[in-house]
Amino acid sequence: MSEVAIVDACQRDGAGGSPTAVLDDAPFTDEERRRIPTESGTSHAVFLRATGIERRQPAYTLRFFTAQDELPACGHGTVAALALLAERDGGDHDFHAVLRTAHRSFDGRASRNGDGLTASFDPGPVSLRSAGGSEVSAVAGGLGLTRDAVAGDARVASSGRPRLLLPVRSRAALAGLTPDFTRLRAACDRYGLLGCFAYSPPDRHGRAAARMFAPSIGVPEDIANANSTACLAAHAAGFGTHRLTVDMGDHLGSPSTITATVHRDRTGHRIRVGGRAAIVRTLMR
Repeated sequence: MSEVAIVDACQRDGAGGSPTAVLDDAPFTDEERRRIPTESGTSHAVFLRATGIERRQPAYTLRFFTAQDELPACGHGTVAALALLAERDGGDHDFHAVLRTAHRSFDGRASRNGDGLTASFDPGPVSLRSAGGSEVSAVAGGLGLTRDAVAGDARVASSGRPRLLLPVRSRAALAGLTPDFTRLRAACDRYGLLGCFAYSPPDRHGRAAARMFAPSIGVPEDIANANSTACLAAHAAGFGTHRLTVDMGDHLGSPSTITATVHRDRTGHRIRVGGRAAIVRTLMR
Protein backbone atom coordinates (compact mmCIF):
# COMPACT_ATOMS: atom_id res chain seq x y z
CA MET A 1 0.00 0.00 0.00
CA SER A 2 1.19 3.53 -0.83
CA GLU A 3 0.10 6.67 1.00
CA VAL A 4 -0.85 9.51 -1.35
CA ALA A 5 -0.98 13.03 0.06
CA ILE A 6 -3.31 15.47 -1.67
CA VAL A 7 -1.77 18.92 -1.45
CA ASP A 8 -3.58 22.07 -2.52
CA ALA A 9 -0.72 24.03 -4.06
CA CYS A 10 -0.64 27.79 -4.63
CA GLN A 11 -3.67 28.63 -2.51
CA ARG A 12 -5.15 32.10 -2.26
CA ASP A 13 -5.98 33.42 1.21
CA GLY A 14 -5.79 29.91 2.66
CA ALA A 15 -8.25 28.31 0.24
CA GLY A 16 -8.43 26.97 -3.31
CA GLY A 17 -5.20 25.94 -4.98
CA SER A 18 -4.37 23.13 -7.35
CA PRO A 19 -4.95 19.64 -5.86
CA THR A 20 -1.78 17.62 -6.47
CA ALA A 21 -1.01 14.02 -5.55
CA VAL A 22 2.37 13.55 -3.85
CA LEU A 23 3.81 10.17 -2.85
CA ASP A 24 7.04 8.30 -2.36
CA ASP A 25 8.31 6.64 -5.50
CA ALA A 26 8.45 2.86 -5.67
CA PRO A 27 9.00 0.27 -8.41
CA PHE A 28 5.91 1.51 -10.26
CA THR A 29 5.64 1.18 -13.99
CA ASP A 30 5.09 4.44 -15.87
CA GLU A 31 1.59 3.21 -16.69
CA GLU A 32 0.92 2.92 -12.94
CA ARG A 33 2.34 6.40 -12.38
CA ARG A 34 0.03 7.82 -15.03
CA ARG A 35 -2.96 6.26 -13.27
CA ILE A 36 -2.30 8.06 -9.99
CA PRO A 37 -3.68 11.49 -11.06
CA THR A 38 -6.95 9.94 -12.27
CA GLU A 39 -7.29 7.73 -9.18
CA SER A 40 -6.52 10.70 -6.91
CA GLY A 41 -8.78 13.19 -8.69
CA THR A 42 -5.87 15.51 -9.50
CA SER A 43 -4.32 16.80 -12.71
CA HIS A 44 -0.75 15.92 -11.69
CA ALA A 45 1.15 13.50 -9.47
CA VAL A 46 4.63 13.98 -8.01
CA PHE A 47 6.85 11.04 -7.08
CA LEU A 48 9.57 11.61 -4.44
CA ARG A 49 12.77 9.65 -3.90
CA ALA A 50 15.25 10.54 -1.17
CA THR A 51 18.85 10.45 -2.46
CA GLY A 52 20.88 11.43 0.61
CA ILE A 53 22.59 14.71 1.48
CA GLU A 54 23.86 17.32 -0.97
CA ARG A 55 25.34 20.68 -0.03
CA ARG A 56 24.51 19.84 3.61
CA GLN A 57 20.82 19.57 2.78
CA PRO A 58 18.50 16.61 2.22
CA ALA A 59 18.21 15.78 -1.47
CA TYR A 60 15.30 14.34 -3.42
CA THR A 61 14.58 13.32 -6.98
CA LEU A 62 11.18 14.43 -8.32
CA ARG A 63 9.20 12.94 -11.19
CA PHE A 64 5.99 14.50 -12.49
CA PHE A 65 3.15 12.74 -14.28
CA THR A 66 -0.22 13.59 -15.76
CA ALA A 67 -2.66 10.94 -16.89
CA GLN A 68 -1.14 11.25 -20.35
CA ASP A 69 2.61 11.61 -19.94
CA GLU A 70 5.67 12.31 -17.79
CA LEU A 71 6.68 15.98 -17.59
CA PRO A 72 10.25 17.29 -17.23
CA ALA A 73 9.07 19.86 -14.67
CA CYS A 74 5.95 21.00 -12.83
CA GLY A 75 5.97 24.19 -10.80
CA HIS A 76 2.90 23.71 -8.63
CA GLY A 77 3.94 20.06 -8.23
CA THR A 78 7.27 21.26 -6.84
CA VAL A 79 5.45 23.57 -4.40
CA ALA A 80 3.29 20.61 -3.31
CA ALA A 81 6.32 18.34 -2.86
CA LEU A 82 8.14 20.93 -0.75
CA ALA A 83 5.06 21.37 1.45
CA LEU A 84 4.85 17.63 2.13
CA LEU A 85 8.59 17.33 2.78
CA ALA A 86 8.49 20.27 5.20
CA GLU A 87 5.52 18.75 7.01
CA ARG A 88 7.39 15.47 7.38
CA ASP A 89 10.46 17.32 8.63
CA GLY A 90 8.42 18.94 11.40
CA GLY A 91 9.50 21.75 13.65
CA ASP A 92 9.12 25.49 13.30
CA HIS A 93 12.32 26.07 11.32
CA ASP A 94 12.48 26.74 7.60
CA PHE A 95 12.94 23.62 5.51
CA HIS A 96 15.60 23.56 2.78
CA ALA A 97 16.28 20.81 0.25
CA VAL A 98 18.14 20.09 -2.96
CA LEU A 99 15.72 18.92 -5.62
CA ARG A 100 16.67 17.03 -8.74
CA THR A 101 14.77 16.30 -11.96
CA ALA A 102 15.97 14.50 -15.06
CA HIS A 103 17.63 17.68 -16.35
CA ARG A 104 18.77 19.81 -13.40
CA SER A 105 19.18 20.23 -9.65
CA PHE A 106 17.97 23.28 -7.76
CA ASP A 107 17.17 24.50 -4.28
CA GLY A 108 13.76 24.56 -2.67
CA ARG A 109 12.54 25.90 0.64
CA ALA A 110 9.37 26.03 2.70
CA SER A 111 8.34 27.95 5.80
CA ARG A 112 5.34 27.58 8.08
CA ASN A 113 2.63 30.20 7.76
CA GLY A 114 -0.28 29.65 10.15
CA ASP A 115 -2.00 26.40 9.24
CA GLY A 116 -0.20 26.11 5.91
CA LEU A 117 3.22 26.41 4.38
CA THR A 118 4.74 28.78 1.87
CA ALA A 119 7.12 27.09 -0.56
CA SER A 120 9.39 28.48 -3.25
CA PHE A 121 12.09 27.30 -5.60
CA ASP A 122 14.51 28.35 -8.30
CA PRO A 123 12.92 27.44 -11.66
CA GLY A 124 16.19 27.90 -13.53
CA PRO A 125 16.94 30.05 -16.57
CA VAL A 126 14.13 31.14 -18.87
CA SER A 127 14.60 31.59 -22.60
CA LEU A 128 12.43 34.08 -24.47
CA ARG A 129 11.83 34.79 -28.13
CA SER A 130 9.30 36.72 -30.15
CA ALA A 131 6.32 34.68 -31.28
CA GLY A 132 5.65 34.43 -34.99
CA GLY A 133 2.44 35.82 -36.41
CA SER A 134 1.28 32.40 -37.55
CA GLU A 135 1.87 30.94 -34.07
CA VAL A 136 -0.13 33.71 -32.42
CA SER A 137 -2.98 33.51 -34.93
CA ALA A 138 -3.27 29.74 -34.64
CA VAL A 139 -3.25 29.68 -30.84
CA ALA A 140 -5.48 32.76 -30.48
CA GLY A 141 -7.94 31.14 -32.88
CA GLY A 142 -8.01 28.04 -30.69
CA LEU A 143 -8.85 30.26 -27.71
CA GLY A 144 -11.65 32.02 -29.57
CA LEU A 145 -9.66 35.24 -29.30
CA THR A 146 -9.65 37.90 -31.99
CA ARG A 147 -6.34 39.50 -32.94
CA ASP A 148 -7.43 42.91 -31.62
CA ALA A 149 -7.98 41.38 -28.16
CA VAL A 150 -4.24 40.62 -27.89
CA ALA A 151 -2.81 43.41 -25.75
CA GLY A 152 0.82 43.39 -26.86
CA ASP A 153 3.64 41.29 -28.20
CA ALA A 154 3.33 37.58 -27.55
CA ARG A 155 6.45 35.67 -26.55
CA VAL A 156 7.49 32.04 -26.59
CA ALA A 157 9.11 31.24 -23.25
CA SER A 158 10.73 28.11 -21.91
CA SER A 159 12.10 26.92 -18.59
CA GLY A 160 12.24 23.40 -20.01
CA ARG A 161 9.45 23.24 -22.59
CA PRO A 162 8.20 26.18 -24.68
CA ARG A 163 4.83 27.79 -24.14
CA LEU A 164 3.17 30.88 -25.60
CA LEU A 165 2.81 33.89 -23.30
CA LEU A 166 -0.22 35.69 -24.71
CA PRO A 167 -1.26 39.10 -23.27
CA VAL A 168 -5.03 39.68 -23.27
CA ARG A 169 -6.40 43.21 -22.93
CA SER A 170 -8.26 42.76 -19.59
CA ARG A 171 -9.27 40.36 -16.85
CA ALA A 172 -12.79 40.38 -18.28
CA ALA A 173 -11.54 39.33 -21.72
CA LEU A 174 -9.44 36.63 -20.07
CA ALA A 175 -12.44 35.31 -18.14
CA GLY A 176 -14.48 35.26 -21.34
CA LEU A 177 -12.18 32.92 -23.27
CA THR A 178 -13.97 29.88 -24.69
CA PRO A 179 -11.29 27.54 -26.04
CA ASP A 180 -11.87 24.97 -28.72
CA PHE A 181 -9.52 22.39 -27.20
CA THR A 182 -9.24 20.26 -30.32
CA ARG A 183 -8.21 23.28 -32.37
CA LEU A 184 -5.96 24.61 -29.61
CA ARG A 185 -4.16 21.30 -29.21
CA ALA A 186 -3.60 21.08 -32.95
CA ALA A 187 -2.09 24.60 -32.95
CA CYS A 188 0.19 23.87 -29.98
CA ASP A 189 1.30 20.54 -31.46
CA ARG A 190 2.02 22.18 -34.81
CA TYR A 191 4.39 24.72 -33.26
CA GLY A 192 5.89 22.47 -30.57
CA LEU A 193 4.29 24.35 -27.67
CA LEU A 194 3.44 22.94 -24.26
CA GLY A 195 0.40 25.22 -24.24
CA CYS A 196 -0.69 28.82 -23.92
CA PHE A 197 -0.40 31.03 -20.83
CA ALA A 198 -2.91 33.82 -21.48
CA TYR A 199 -2.62 36.72 -19.04
CA SER A 200 -3.88 40.22 -18.31
CA PRO A 201 -1.16 42.88 -18.26
CA PRO A 202 0.25 43.34 -14.72
CA ASP A 203 -0.93 46.47 -12.90
CA ARG A 204 1.49 48.91 -11.27
CA HIS A 205 1.74 46.60 -8.25
CA GLY A 206 2.68 43.64 -10.44
CA ARG A 207 -0.68 41.86 -10.04
CA ALA A 208 -2.10 39.99 -13.00
CA ALA A 209 -4.55 37.24 -13.83
CA ALA A 210 -3.79 34.27 -16.05
CA ARG A 211 -5.21 31.07 -17.51
CA MET A 212 -3.00 28.20 -18.65
CA PHE A 213 -4.26 25.87 -21.36
CA ALA A 214 -2.24 22.72 -22.05
CA PRO A 215 -4.37 20.14 -23.87
CA SER A 216 -1.23 18.72 -25.50
CA ILE A 217 -0.23 17.16 -22.16
CA GLY A 218 -3.74 16.14 -21.16
CA VAL A 219 -4.51 19.23 -19.02
CA PRO A 220 -7.13 21.36 -20.83
CA GLU A 221 -6.81 24.11 -18.21
CA ASP A 222 -4.46 24.27 -15.23
CA ILE A 223 -5.63 25.63 -11.88
CA ALA A 224 -2.15 27.00 -11.12
CA ASN A 225 1.01 27.09 -13.19
CA ALA A 226 4.16 28.26 -11.42
CA ASN A 227 6.64 27.63 -14.23
CA SER A 228 4.63 29.77 -16.65
CA THR A 229 4.46 32.48 -13.97
CA ALA A 230 8.26 32.31 -13.76
CA CYS A 231 8.42 32.69 -17.54
CA LEU A 232 6.16 35.74 -17.36
CA ALA A 233 8.35 37.16 -14.57
CA ALA A 234 11.42 36.86 -16.79
CA HIS A 235 9.55 38.71 -19.55
CA ALA A 236 8.17 41.41 -17.20
CA ALA A 237 11.62 42.06 -15.72
CA GLY A 238 12.60 43.51 -19.08
CA PHE A 239 10.01 46.24 -18.48
CA GLY A 240 11.08 46.97 -14.91
CA THR A 241 8.60 44.74 -13.04
CA HIS A 242 10.54 42.53 -10.64
CA ARG A 243 7.73 41.08 -8.54
CA LEU A 244 4.59 39.41 -9.85
CA THR A 245 1.47 38.12 -8.13
CA VAL A 246 -0.60 36.06 -10.56
CA ASP A 247 -4.18 34.94 -9.88
CA MET A 248 -5.41 31.78 -11.56
CA GLY A 249 -8.08 29.12 -11.13
CA ASP A 250 -11.13 31.38 -10.66
CA HIS A 251 -12.77 30.10 -13.82
CA LEU A 252 -12.40 26.54 -12.44
CA GLY A 253 -13.80 27.38 -9.01
CA SER A 254 -10.45 26.97 -7.24
CA PRO A 255 -8.79 30.39 -6.78
CA SER A 256 -5.00 30.18 -6.80
CA THR A 257 -2.15 32.65 -6.54
CA ILE A 258 1.50 32.30 -7.53
CA THR A 259 4.24 34.79 -6.70
CA ALA A 260 7.51 35.33 -8.54
CA THR A 261 10.42 37.63 -7.84
CA VAL A 262 13.37 38.49 -10.05
CA HIS A 263 16.73 39.89 -9.05
CA ARG A 264 19.94 40.32 -10.98
CA ASP A 265 23.29 38.90 -9.97
CA ARG A 266 26.54 38.48 -11.89
CA THR A 267 25.10 35.50 -13.79
CA GLY A 268 22.00 37.38 -14.97
CA HIS A 269 18.39 37.35 -13.81
CA ARG A 270 17.56 34.97 -10.95
CA ILE A 271 13.92 34.00 -10.42
CA ARG A 272 12.18 32.60 -7.38
CA VAL A 273 8.61 31.33 -7.70
CA GLY A 274 6.19 29.73 -5.30
CA GLY A 275 3.02 29.91 -3.28
CA ARG A 276 1.13 28.76 -0.24
CA ALA A 277 0.21 25.09 0.13
CA ALA A 278 -1.70 22.85 2.53
CA ILE A 279 -2.00 19.08 2.87
CA VAL A 280 -5.75 18.49 2.80
CA ARG A 281 -6.08 14.70 2.97
CA THR A 282 -4.31 11.38 2.43
CA LEU A 283 -5.37 8.33 0.45
CA MET A 284 -4.19 4.73 0.42
CA ARG A 285 -3.77 2.86 -2.83
